[in-house]
Amino acid sequence: MFYGLLKVVFLGPLLRVLFRPWAKGLEHIPAEGPVILASNHLSFSDSFFMPLMVPRPVYFLAKSDYFTGKGIKGRLTAAFFRGVRSVPIDRSSGQAADPALKTALRILNEGKALGLYPEGTRSADGRLYKGRTGIARIALESGVPVVPCAMVGTFEIQPSGQVVPKIKRVGVRFGEPLDFSRYREVPGAVDDRHILRSITDEIMYALMDLSGQEYVDMYATDAKKLIAAEKAAERAEQRAEAKRIAAAERRAEIEEKRQTESDEDA
Repeated sequence: MFYGLLKVVFLGPLLRVLFRPWAKGLEHIPAEGPVILASNHLSFSDSFFMPLMVPRPVYFLAKSDYFTGKGIKGRLTAAFFRGVRSVPIDRSSGQAADPALKTALRILNEGKALGLYPEGTRSADGRLYKGRTGIARIALESGVPVVPCAMVGTFEIQPSGQVVPKIKRVGVRFGEPLDFSRYREVPGAVDDRHILRSITDEIMYALMDLSGQEYVDMYATDAKKLIAAEKAAERAEQRAEAKRIAAAERRAEIEEKRQTESDEDA
């Protein structure tokens, strides 16, 4: 019930008025039955606007930390994520992929729509990054169609690290369903890294085509580390340059004082 109230009565109408979201290709989403909605991930806002435009409930996987917080804030956070149909998974251990896979398959076996972000995390610079193969394994084991979903404009309104989004129009494009049933007849396909990579790359190519984003053959998590390291190096260089300037100014002051004292002695 909370999902319906949030989408139809409270948050949904507000988002529609402020951001005037548009959607294209909704006819590619089946009205019922299991389906994977594979989306690029530009912003925290993606998880609001994509399900807002889909005419059926969309379930997402969310880290269990969101559901176990303490105090009023923790309870409100947990209630919100449950209300927007997020399902908790434990990503703290090295075997975290197993419960995520089982949870995803359970959602699909119940005939629901599952939203996934193949990149695994938000883009730090608005570009499209290499997809994780977990989505390929889910698609193979479930046998359900994958509908590519491209968020448009959400990076501009709320890039990573920005809390309050800018008021600007956003949209979403849904592509034709991708069918990977041809791989299910291949023995051991779900454990074949080449097949899993091929399926994932096909999904990412569809997202690149729909979104118009520049594609980077690197995981988004690695890109974030690289960007963070570059920013840290830039800050260090700025600090070093500031020290050099301060030292030069100090030397100039000393020299000027020495010259003044010399002129006075003369």
